[in-house]
Amino acid sequence: MPFLIALSGLPGVGKSTIAKDLSGRLPAFLLRVDAVEAALKRSVLNIHPAEDAGYLALAAIAAGNLELGHNVVADTVNPVAESRQLWRETAQSTGATLLNVEIVCSDEREHRKRVASRETEIDGLTLPRWPEVRSHEYEPWTEPCFQLDSFSLSVGQSVDTITKALTALRQNG
Repeated sequence: MPFLIALSGLPGVGKSTIAKDLSGRLPAFLLRVDAVEAALKRSVLNIHPAEDAGYLALAAIAAGNLELGHNVVADTVNPVAESRQLWRETAQSTGATLLNVEIVCSDEREHRKRVASRETEIDGLTLPRWPEVRSHEYEPWTEPCFQLDSFSLSVGQSVDTITKALTALRQNG
């Protein structure tokens, strides 16, 4: 049975860095909503802001890969219950095991530094600045999710922790 790991958290907490390492180690397809939303903005449709279009497109791509038996790591903010529900429905419709992982950075100074120093390799992606990150809509989780603090764990430790949680979930699920 394939798995879907949905990484969530505010911009700049380390999701993409962890997702890249994780997808290579598992292996799994890495799907980044930032790439889809930047492509929608660059398209002739000039969709900006993408609203739910980026998430819906990414979930469709994830579902296609999961149906083929491929593992998927989804790198998204998942700020609201509706986006989190989308991943739950995607996993259920494909028979995949879902692991929700919320990445946080508990040290505000470090988080701010990361946001200020970020660079993107995605054409057309404008990274948010600190005031935008601070005011970003982000609802508290109301369902169980696995939480990691990227301030206290290295990327490697984070990946190790996620893979152990996935193994435990599959054994108990």
